[in-house]
Amino acid sequence: MGTSGRLSIRVCGVLAGTALAASAALGAAAPAARASTAVSTASASAAPSSAVPSSAGPSGVGALSAAVENAATGKLLWSRGLNTERPMASITKVMTAFVVIKAGHLDRAITIPAAVIEYVREHYASSAGLRPGDRLTARQLLYALLLPSGADAAYALAKAYGPGLTAFVAKMNATARQLGMRRTHFSNFDGLPYPTSYSNYSTAANLLVLARAAMLLPAFRAVVHRHVYRLAAGSGHHAYQWTNTNPLIGRYPGAIGIKTGYTRAAGQCLLFEATRNGRSVIGITLHSPGSISPISPADATRILNWAFSHPA
Repeated sequence: MGTSGRLSIRVCGVLAGTALAASAALGAAAPAARASTAVSTASASAAPSSAVPSSAGPSGVGALSAAVENAATGKLLWSRGLNTERPMASITKVMTAFVVIKAGHLDRAITIPAAVIEYVREHYASSAGLRPGDRLTARQLLYALLLPSGADAAYALAKAYGPGLTAFVAKMNATARQLGMRRTHFSNFDGLPYPTSYSNYSTAANLLVLARAAMLLPAFRAVVHRHVYRLAAGSGHHAYQWTNTNPLIGRYPGAIGIKTGYTRAAGQCLLFEATRNGRSVIGITLHSPGSISPISPADATRILNWAFSHPA
């Protein structure tokens, strides 16, 4: 995560302001890695039902939790730690974007609040470099949110679409329940480690559900497949250039998304989709080896190569 394709989040122990901290009451914080035996499939977007034995899957994958499925059918091809709850870092922003897109009005103008500067500074967060007072459309802010993983963009969108930060996080959790993501809890809108490092969590199974739903939205797909997005200076805003932090985009043939993430507790995380010969697969890795930047494509590459060589 970070501007110009690099992550800049460092874990900090600072509590969020009272308005944000109140959102933690929406659900109890999860332990670091809480295993469960099944995921609720209450909605039509049900999670995969069972895992292929690890011995039959890709070799050399270092992620503590990982999974891959057929994007068209949702059939699980392979998994590890499928239902273990783990922090997901900035993969959180996929839900932020999903809530915004479903709400609509993507051409509405949003004024960047001055508070984003202090917010990014206080949390050592990744930033899209947004200038307070600039007026950008929600659609433009989706690029700032999903490509450089801008916490400033997440803040601006949440404040506008809540309306208000706490109300927006409540919408994220309500949407997760509607999708059947019963082992997911959002304590904030960007995946930063507050109120605790483990208060914002999901599972590999639940994140496949979210990815499948998000990639059905044309406005979402239009953003996450871009390597670079350039916005010329215009009436009411400065010029911006945002580069995708996803190491697969432009490098792995057929990669079309989706989102990176990193905190110390979450490790390297990557939600991804790729298409080959008319067949698409969606995968997730949580807590892969590696430091804050750059996100390594190794685990995802091994999983994709295996999945495309094992038609199902």
